[in-house]
Amino acid sequence: MATQASAVPQERAAAPIDGGVRIGHVHLKVADLDRALGFYCGVLGFELMQRMGQQAAFISAGGYHHHIGLNTWESRGGPAPPFGTTGLYHLAILYPTRAKLADALRRLIAAEIPLDGASDHGVSEALYLRDPDDNGVELYWDRPKEQWPRTPDGELAMFTHRLDLQALLATQD
Repeated sequence: MATQASAVPQERAAAPIDGGVRIGHVHLKVADLDRALGFYCGVLGFELMQRMGQQAAFISAGGYHHHIGLNTWESRGGPAPPFGTTGLYHLAILYPTRAKLADALRRLIAAEIPLDGASDHGVSEALYLRDPDDNGVELYWDRPKEQWPRTPDGELAMFTHRLDLQALLATQD
């Protein structure tokens, strides 16, 4: 019996999804709500919109109802998933400018949170790290679309180069 996923053809759909579609929010299972809030609000600067005791919290940037939901419904006190299992690879948090990404890096340095990596992808610059529950987190900004690298045929030509963190830190508003 074929699973639903294996029955879907691997090529692109005839009609692509509407360009206005966005990913609205993510919910993360966490072991300790206060610890997670310390990272996402205390370090990264998200705003707590609503808290449901020790069960859940909803946080945002700019007063939206929530960009990230944190919950302990199935995970209170639990360990991180073991390496080599399926699940979330990372959540990506988009910053509006390079200067705002530089501010995020300054916050991480001040909180002594290590980076797993830092990359220039041509289309974006990104910082990679782990949250207290070992979820992968990408903090990034997108270059303007007209600056994205392209092949001579006009195809997107992303790459991965080492990001110069000192140059990023020198970025000002």
